[in-house]
Amino acid sequence: MSLFETRDPAQLVPCLEDAEASAMASFRDIAIGLRRDFEAVHAALTSPWSNGQTEGQVTKVKLLKRQGYGRANLHLLRQRLLGAA
Repeated sequence: MSLFETRDPAQLVPCLEDAEASAMASFRDIAIGLRRDFEAVHAALTSPWSNGQTEGQVTKVKLLKRQGYGRANLHLLRQRLLGAA
């Protein structure tokens, strides 16, 4: 099982150490980035809260904006967002 499936914060440091020792540069880069914001990563593993619903709504708004880019104005965007609700 992976770290994110078990959400066990005790596995975080060993997982990062494995990634930093990897031969793949992309794994090392990810580990370095996670170490920079270690507190946030640790909180994500231990907190029961999620911002998934918010992120989903933001993604939806961005998709609708891209679909109408150059052709739509704020009125059409508002109508599409509120019309779907």
